[in-house]
Amino acid sequence: QVQLVESGGGLVQPGGSLRLSCAASGSFFSINTMGWYRQAPGKERELVASITSGSSTNYGGSVKGRFVISRDNAKNTVYLQMNSLKPEDTDVYYCNAKARLRVGSPFLNDYWGQGTQVTVSS
Repeated sequence: QVQLVESGGGLVQPGGSLRLSCAASGSFFSINTMGWYRQAPGKERELVASITSGSSTNYGGSVKGRFVISRDNAKNTVYLQMNSLKPEDTDVYYCNAKARLRVGSPFLNDYWGQGTQVTVSS
């Protein structure tokens, strides 16, 4: 199994920056894609950004050019650098990891962190 521990959320003024971190631990063979999603009350969870083990990235349309996702494969950690933050970026941000639990397994299991609150307000 995989445990995801997030950190770095908080309150920031519009135009400011925050950096989220998510570290994966537990018993697994490898982690394929890691990413960040966000969800506001009453809305569906949406992709913010994702990154593969080969560092291919994908961004949600509203954050392109402002957020940068990166990862340290040796530490099984993914980062989200959020710049030029706007009030509409206020949400709970969830870390996601798709992990292969055993060597040779064709399956990827989905895991989620507990969520970290990001609030952009003056």
